[in-house]
This record gives sequence, structure tokens and C-alpha cells, in this order.
Amino acid sequence: MSELARELMSEVGRCAEIRARFPDGGLFAGHGWRCSPEPLTMGAAVLEKIRRLGPALQRFNEACNRLYLDSVAGAGPAWIARWLDAGKPADLVSFARERRLRQELPRVIRPDLILTEGGLCLCELDSVPGGIGATAWLQEVYADLGFDVLGGPRGMRDGWERILPEGDVVVSEEAATYRPEMEWLNAGSARVSVARAEGYRARGRPIYRFFEAFDLPNLPHAAEWRAEVLGGLPMTPPLKPYLEEKLWLALFWLPSLQGRWRELLGEKVQALLREVIPYGWVVSPEPLPPHAAIPRLEIHSWEEAKALSQKRRRLALKVSGFSERAWGSRGVVFGHDVPGEEWAAAIDAAMADFDAHPHVLQEFQQGALLSARYLGDGGAMATMQARARLCPYYFLTGEREPRLGAVLATLCPSDKKAVHGMRDAIMTVVAG
Repeated sequence: MSELARELMSEVGRCAEIRARFPDGGLFAGHGWRCSPEPLTMGAAVLEKIRRLGPALQRFNEACNRLYLDSVAGAGPAWIARWLDAGKPADLVSFARERRLRQELPRVIRPDLILTEGGLCLCELDSVPGGIGATAWLQEVYADLGFDVLGGPRGMRDGWERILPEGDVVVSEEAATYRPEMEWLNAGSARVSVARAEGYRARGRPIYRFFEAFDLPNLPHAAEWRAEVLGGLPMTPPLKPYLEEKLWLALFWLPSLQGRWRELLGEKVQALLREVIPYGWVVSPEPLPPHAAIPRLEIHSWEEAKALSQKRRRLALKVSGFSERAWGSRGVVFGHDVPGEEWAAAIDAAMADFDAHPHVLQEFQQGALLSARYLGDGGAMATMQARARLCPYYFLTGEREPRLGAVLATLCPSDKKAVHGMRDAIMTVVAG
């Protein structure tokens, strides 16, 4: 479609065109979203920071990997590996430490960025991200409508085809919501297949892992293809669950590790990440020395955190990882949004569960209010006040730096505390 034709088409007409192109099988099983007539436009400063974040997050992943392996080898604090391995089966811990996998890192990096009045807040870093196919579809559709979208019309497809030119996308029932988008994305390929993880048997082809590590007990043939991976079969993301813990976002701020982070990241990358990663803490039941205090909260123990006033507990408590509650905004408690008794109970539960499922606490960053247009159920355009989550997809394609494929924008009604995909949300991509 030419730019002139797109400008002449009404908002309703554009939304109708987008809906008409929706795949027959859908993109998310049982889930839809509100249709925007256009991509989301961002300021130059935000776009530049998103571009800079790709290489910075790659450095962050490399640094996390090094800190863990140093801890295992006795060249760093032992508690780093102990915390990150908490609750994981011994055979999985052993597999993740195998020499063959030591330098393996995720080849798709997707941060969840909340757009705030002050810029961007990185509330999660996802190594097994959904949305790759849906974002590719949105990118293609809006580009065809004449919009200049970030990454161009094929940014997502090109990135995906480079990291998996051939192989099997192995999707578990736990992640079945995302199977349709992967089937759509790979429908035209003779070299890439989508398979169900529960019945999958390795067949000498590279594997794209679309399941969480905690789901392994439900995959009968996992031991078989894990053995093939150790024999040289490529698999991404690597089965290294210690890299998939939210604990890293709290360890990034730990005072005792600041010098080491600076060595591994460099001052410029460390400064950039300090701008976007919200301050956080590991909720550990281990007692502090009598003279110590928890930074910023200025309390001596997590017992005292239970008594924080509602004003002081603008905080988000999250399960770190290796749990079905650690993704999709499950297992998150917003301290300022619950009664004091519920907050205290959540802190108690986090401390009691530390040896199996560590929790992190992060300063809550409120999303900025945006005015967003969408096609309403009655067929007329409507406007809502929304808060935005931006999800850039960076692909490690063998080049020196990760390549940005596109940025998925999810705009949720402003009364929702957690900003994530939902039926009432608008989904679009970011304009270039």
C-alpha cells in the first residue's frame, strides 16, 4: 500500500484491513487483543536508548554467566551459585555446568521495558520469550500499510531465520499459547518444523527450546536429547536455568558486587543499565550483622519490611525463576496495592520459600499515561488511557552485536497494575 493510500484510509479502514489479514489459526491460542490503527511513535531519545540496550544486555548476559561460573569454580563468592541453583534438581544443575555449554548464551534477548515519565524501566529480561511470531506479523502488516516501523518489514523474520535457518521449534503444553504464532512464522519454511515437546525425540536437527526448565519432568524424552546436546547438537536458548533468574536484576545492585560488575561490563554499560534496571533486593532470610541495614529501605531485616507503610511499599515482590509462577505476571505482589496483612504474609512466604524459590523485591516504577486509539467492539474507534510495555527483540546472528528485529508495544488500560498481554490491551509495534 502506498503512503498516500494509507493516509487516505480511515482509522476504521486500517483496522479492518489489519483484522482481515489475521491468520486463520490465530497467533495466541485463545487470546486476542485490541487493534490499533497505527504503530506507536516514540521520541528519539527513547529509540536511541532501545538501540543501545541490545549490546548492553548481551554484555550483561555474558557477565552473569561469568559470575556464576566463577562462583562454581571457587573464584567468586560461593553464595552466588547457591542462590541461583536453589530448588533445581541436581542433574539439571550438573547439565547446565557442562563444559560443552559454558559459553552458550541465549540468541534472542527480550527485555520488558515499562515506559515511564523518566524514560524506560527494565522489569524483566526474558530468555525464552513469546511474541516472536506475533511481532513479525504486526511488523509486516503495519509496514504493508505504509508505516515506517522499527526494523523494517522483515526485521523479525530476518533475525529469526538467521538464528534458526533449519531445525525444530519444540513447544511444551505449558507454552501452548504461543504455538500458533510459531506455526505461522515457520509455515512457509521447508527446513523448520514446530513440534510438541512432550513427544519430541531428537533427530539430529538444531533445537529452538520453547519451554521453561521447570517443565522438564513433563518431557519424557528430555534425557535423550539432552545427551545429544552434550554431543554437539545445537540448542537455543541453552538449558542454563541460572541465566533465567530475576535474581540477577537484584544482584546487579548488590553493593559487594559493584566492582566486579564494573570490571565485566565497563563503566558505560554499567551506567546505562543503572538508568533502566529498577533498584532491587534479594529477599533472603539470612540475618544481617548488627550494624548493617538493607540499602535504601534502611531497615535491619525483612521482618521490619512487613511493617512498612503503604506509602513506603511501592514495591514489587516476584518469584525469581524455575517456577510456573515466575512468568506471565504470575507470582507478583505489588506492595502498595494490597492490605498490610497480605503484604506481611507475602514477605513471610518469600522468606520461607527461599531455599526452593528465591524472591526478589524491586522498586515499583509507574508507567506513563498515554492516549491510545483502538477499534471498539461496536466497530467504531475509541480512545483509552493506557500504560505501555515495550519489548525489543534482539537477535544474536553471529555478528559482533545483537541485531534489533522490532519492538512490540503492549498498551494496557491505565487501571491495570501489571502491564502485559491481555484481551483488553492494544498490541502494535513501534514506529521507526
